[in-house]
Amino acid sequence: MVSDTPDQPDETEADITGTTPRRYPKPEIEKIGDRKLKPATLMMGHGYDPKLSEGSLKPPIFLTSTFAFESAAAGKRHFEGVTGKRPGGSEGLVYSRFNGPNQEILEDRLSVWEDAEEGLVFSSGMSAIATVLLANVHQGDVVVHSGPLYAATETLINRVLGRFGVTFLDFPAGAGREEVDAILELAKTRAMGNGRVAIIYLESPANPTNALVDIEMVRDARDAAFPDDPPPIAMDNTFLGPLWQQPLQHGADISLYSLTKYAGGHSDLVAGGVLGSKTCLDPIRAMRNTIGTISDPNTAWMVCRSLETVELRMTRAGENAEKVCTFLRDHPKVDNVGYLGFLEEGSSQRDIYDRHCAGAGSTFSVFIKGGEAESFRFLDALKVAKLAVSLGGTETLASHPAAMTHLSVPDARKKALGITDNLVRISIGVEDADDLIADFEQALAAV
Repeated sequence: MVSDTPDQPDETEADITGTTPRRYPKPEIEKIGDRKLKPATLMMGHGYDPKLSEGSLKPPIFLTSTFAFESAAAGKRHFEGVTGKRPGGSEGLVYSRFNGPNQEILEDRLSVWEDAEEGLVFSSGMSAIATVLLANVHQGDVVVHSGPLYAATETLINRVLGRFGVTFLDFPAGAGREEVDAILELAKTRAMGNGRVAIIYLESPANPTNALVDIEMVRDARDAAFPDDPPPIAMDNTFLGPLWQQPLQHGADISLYSLTKYAGGHSDLVAGGVLGSKTCLDPIRAMRNTIGTISDPNTAWMVCRSLETVELRMTRAGENAEKVCTFLRDHPKVDNVGYLGFLEEGSSQRDIYDRHCAGAGSTFSVFIKGGEAESFRFLDALKVAKLAVSLGGTETLASHPAAMTHLSVPDARKKALGITDNLVRISIGVEDADDLIADFEQALAAV
């Protein structure tokens, strides 16, 4: 929560005229005695003081394009921060392309989940990803990433950044240390003389296969390959965050979200978020200020509203998913269920899951016996679940990645990544689990 004024011991103080009292924000309550408050508690008020908004219990929506400075000197100081002339960013509110009360309250609350130093919010998940990449990549650089990625992310790295001389190398999400070491050495060789290895970009679980990336192993491989100037590790945490996985605690430098999904969670908004250290986020903020990818205040307000129930919603969806997947796993018309809760004991994927994840999530892949025709019959027969892309909403959604979200991925690459014609992606919502099972049972009968 930004204030144009320094901390004061008193709640009121005469202004420059000596007549009108000014109110200052109360200090944040993050602990009671030695007890650190949990994120679910902090979502109800962190980053906001009703005293600053006429006592309104909930933050108002600040629909303004610009903010009045208390003095010319304050305006200069804020612009020095916004433009990067002075490190640290703006100390106050300037202009809605740079910051705003709703966006800053949301950034404070998002940061709580991963105990991040700072957070930034964006107009969509893809605008967050694009801004992170643009802030870190220069002409001739190499991007190393895990695979598969969300198709739009792959398109951005390969086709868009590729037009400006950026190249990429990738490794499978489940790769071991030896394979990652080899890719990083190859990337260093490719970058030599032309640029550098600019960023290591991960997505875990991978979309749509649910394959996990060992973040700690990638960090160790990065540190060994680049002992002097290591490239940042950024990870898309949309599938499991913020409740079931926290990449910053396991070696990632930057954690990215499509806030459209679980954080927003009602399929009524589009937004993105980035968490990390101030050092990593400063250039990303500067790029956001330049290209204007910040979230609007109304959307930021809606995500704040949704964060109050994110733990409840994700917990219910996760419980539902476990019941639904248990039913699907034993169905004769299902080949396999790519659900993290079913990872084989002793496998490398189970080891990653045990170290990195607090839950199996509610988004998974189902492999229908047959191919596209059988998968389409299943999807078309659904009555409760909605045939739509996206995930993490209150309602259950089902889609066909090979024909929808990943249609633009070349066939050979889809095959290599396991994105087959019989793969259906399902995101379980908060409906009654038995009703969902009945819906999937009757839909499979149509296959």
